[in-house]
Amino acid sequence: MRYLHTMVRVKDLDQSLDFYCNKLGLVEVKRNAYEQGRFTLVFLAAPEDVEQARAGSAPMVELTFNWDPEDYDGGRNFGHLAYEVDDIYASCAHLQAGGVTINRPPRDGRMAFVRSPDGISVELLQKGGRLDPAEPWVSMPNVGVW
Repeated sequence: MRYLHTMVRVKDLDQSLDFYCNKLGLVEVKRNAYEQGRFTLVFLAAPEDVEQARAGSAPMVELTFNWDPEDYDGGRNFGHLAYEVDDIYASCAHLQAGGVTINRPPRDGRMAFVRSPDGISVELLQKGGRLDPAEPWVSMPNVGVW
């Protein structure tokens, strides 16, 4: 398993970039705008981690800016922790056997979400390419929120 990023939702992207980059000293590594989903993702890394982050081998902070105004209550501005795993199906089976609810099953062979006992959302991402869809995951519904 490898730690990938922490996602934080922001209300004002320019104000947030001023804080994280100009004041805190993080560096913007990549930015993706998703017009259909109406959001922008900006990934930031510590100065010493920039080259490794660009190569995908250093943890980052993901700022998520939703284009439509939204108030974040109940901690919704903090999104999730993300970890890359060698086998998403084996990881989910192990968690499930330990009594963990798979909130968003890996139906696509690539991504799943679970929650910590404190309600922190944890994203699991398949290392490399997605695995072929497989049961029981393909038929498993989402449970709760993540």
